[in-house]
Amino acid sequence: MNGNPNEVRKAVSQRYSTAVADPQTSGCCGNKLFSYSEQEIASLPAAAVESSFGCGNPVAFAGVKEGDVVVDLGSGSGIDVLLAAKAVGPRGRVVGIDMNDEMIAKANENVRRANVQNAEIRKGIIESLPVADASVDWIVSNCVVNLSPERSRVFREIARVLKPGGQMLISDIVTGPIDEKKLGLAAKYALRISQASEIAFVEGLRAAGLTQIEVRERLVYDAGQIELVFKGLPAEDGAMQEMLLPLARQAVGSVWHAMFYARRPVYSPVAC
Repeated sequence: MNGNPNEVRKAVSQRYSTAVADPQTSGCCGNKLFSYSEQEIASLPAAAVESSFGCGNPVAFAGVKEGDVVVDLGSGSGIDVLLAAKAVGPRGRVVGIDMNDEMIAKANENVRRANVQNAEIRKGIIESLPVADASVDWIVSNCVVNLSPERSRVFREIARVLKPGGQMLISDIVTGPIDEKKLGLAAKYALRISQASEIAFVEGLRAAGLTQIEVRERLVYDAGQIELVFKGLPAEDGAMQEMLLPLARQAVGSVWHAMFYARRPVYSPVAC
């Protein structure tokens, strides 16, 4: 992404403050709860479900087990924190990381409402995690890493905090080949995926030293889902609104959500 990283983060945070205030106006990931079962949704506080802005269900696909330490990058209202807390049990621990004060307040309230004792929410940015080195069994994230203006830093932080042999599963919106001239501004403000290609994610994880990298799931967005993404965000001006539907049609087949898996090596090379 172009621009000052702190300014990008500020804009993202402001956007989610608006979304928390009026969740019904945000369709940022299309059908945002399609990956969650009715049983999972029923087990969560209504406020957590209402303010969920993810694009998948990484906890359900991860091999999180009892006693694990799990960190959720960009934990939002806490839906994945709560599901992970149930999976790890009383001997485990879940930490949600978010930079938005409104989201943190909502997540803390949802943790309290769910009477969860083995989870906490920490304020921080995902490019500099408030988490100790080699202390985490699983990293999960739901439609957040693509928002980072410094994704390479995020991948390095994942590698830093994972224990040797620790694992991660990230669900995110990415693209294949896409016409930047046609989508340009719309991709930046609506699809949230400027330069967030699947290839860039894989290469970034590999450059951070992670291994066994896989794309475990893909769901290609149809025109209706892409239109929801566009309509859920404020336009820069009136002309942008007129561009949305034609651009949505042009993006069909080039935008999808994917599940990225990777692992920190058990043995790291010894520097000479």
